Amino acid sequence: MMIVFQVLGASWTLLGEMAPYLLFGFLVAGLLSVFVSPEWVEQHLGRKGFPQVTKASLFGVPLPLCSCGVLPVAASLRRHGAGKGATTAFLLSTPQTGVDSIAVTWALLGPVVAVIRPLAAFITGIAGGMVVQAVEPDGDLQTAGEQDGEGVDECCSSEREEHALLKALRYGFVTLPRDIGRALFIGLILSGVIAAFLNPDHVKVVFGGGVLPYLVAMAVGIPLYVCATASTPIAASLIGAGLSPGAALVFLISGPATNVASVTTLLKILGRKVVAVYLATVVIGSLATGLVVDFFLGRWVLTGMPTAAIEAAHRHADGTIWMGWGFKEISAVVLLAVLVAAMWPRRSQASAENLATEDLEERVELSIGGMRCNGCVTSIGRSLREVEGVRDVTVDLSNAKAEVTGIGLDSEVLCAEVEALGFVCEELETGDEG
Repeated sequence: MMIVFQVLGASWTLLGEMAPYLLFGFLVAGLLSVFVSPEWVEQHLGRKGFPQVTKASLFGVPLPLCSCGVLPVAASLRRHGAGKGATTAFLLSTPQTGVDSIAVTWALLGPVVAVIRPLAAFITGIAGGMVVQAVEPDGDLQTAGEQDGEGVDECCSSEREEHALLKALRYGFVTLPRDIGRALFIGLILSGVIAAFLNPDHVKVVFGGGVLPYLVAMAVGIPLYVCATASTPIAASLIGAGLSPGAALVFLISGPATNVASVTTLLKILGRKVVAVYLATVVIGSLATGLVVDFFLGRWVLTGMPTAAIEAAHRHADGTIWMGWGFKEISAVVLLAVLVAAMWPRRSQASAENLATEDLEERVELSIGGMRCNGCVTSIGRSLREVEGVRDVTVDLSNAKAEVTGIGLDSEVLCAEVEALGFVCEELETGDEG
């Protein structure tokens, strides 16, 4: 039982440190979702050239999209005319950071890392995009062009009728927490285990010095699916346990930027050569950032890092960490409430209109593979609504299905729209289980 209190005490301390910043990050992310929508990004990045590479990398830094959620947006960029270089830059910079993860980084790792992290994302995005632009020049793209743009305006008009502030709050405190909540809980528990049981002597014995810690951090980070926010408390605990700030940054860059599922999807969207450049950029960029930080900025990072939380986790492993409530503890409770409410299972409800017109319309059910977050749901729904004859679309993330209703529906056309975004799609026959 004492072991459980040690882990929970350490996790609670880290949660209290990050909660005020993460709640603020959720608010800013919600505002960005309204004023910097995927449609807006497509409008500004749907072209080719080196200036677009820089813009793509810059736009991607604040957007709160994980390595899974960024894929359909990037696929849509390609369909709307963005070059491979700009698409690669966007894919590299976006999942590494975001306003929510920057806020948490400031809380747990200090202002120096909070600046280095988005800067590294921006630079790696430009580097990878420019290399792709040089080695893989774009030919003529078969895009939906102007027709897609008109369809987006039409299909999204009902969403724009909702008040902008309500949309921002819904995204920031419902959709985004639902996407990262599970990973964040896992990250907090892992960080609690590390903070409570791993000490600097263990880290030095296991990893030693030299390049090995960087390589181990990268080997763990690249195949792992972890979002930028959830990876931050893990990195903070590793630094507190003796891992160098540079090696922790290697994990913070390579982990959110890649995972096995995203790499296989990228092969469909961009091809082998571009994916090779993408992975090489992540490897070289993360190693270079880690080495520079340790050799030139390591002391500043450790000086500016608020390590009080990690030290408190060790000092209060007996459970007394729960005593004495303040602003951070109240913020932690609010954050927990937001995460639990957002992640609570919901039952899909059929509208009266759907029931009334059920006999007059066709209904097609699709099995969709590769969905990992609500960013995928939004992109798939938006793409399917652009198909002629479609009246309504319901995408079910938990069951990996989409239900499309309308007149004159063609399942092959619907699946083609979904597969163009990098997902796997097939029609479900009546009676099939998803």
